[in-house]
Amino acid sequence: MPRTTRARWIAAGLEALARGGPDAVRIESLATELGVTRGGFYGHFDGRPALLTQMLDEWEHRCTREVIAQAEAEGGDAAERIRRVGRLTFSEDLHRIDLAVRAWARHDESVATRLRRIDNERMQFLRKMFGSFIADPDEVEARSTLTFALAIGRHFIVADHPGYTKREAVELAGEHLLRPQR
Repeated sequence: MPRTTRARWIAAGLEALARGGPDAVRIESLATELGVTRGGFYGHFDGRPALLTQMLDEWEHRCTREVIAQAEAEGGDAAERIRRVGRLTFSEDLHRIDLAVRAWARHDESVATRLRRIDNERMQFLRKMFGSFIADPDEVEARSTLTFALAIGRHFIVADHPGYTKREAVELAGEHLLRPQR
């Protein structure tokens, strides 16, 4: 059987996490999915806890740091940067992983601590962006919170939106939040 890379183990672990939570991240099942032996796993990781930590590192990097860096590098006004970060962070593949990490955090305090730190980074980015075109600190906080809640919670909205698809309704709400202060 071919040897696989650390990155492929991590990607397979994140996919398993998104499908079934942390209990679905099993070395044997990942090896089968990757078409390799379990022994190859130990060439990259000291054990399952090390894989789980690396998976969280990858989630953090891909869903937060890399996205914010890309939004900053591509420029544009603050509203466009917020849109870009939202599109990148909460694309369907990354959103599934983000939701799985959130569910995991409800049962694991160390994951909850890490999630809180990442959410604080994300909120700080939003506060900075909104603060660049809104003067009222209360409005900055409200818009940042609502934008973040919409990005995370859109998955859970099942209400009908007469005249709109769910996606259109969510985009409309997001655009409303990005309007300049009156």
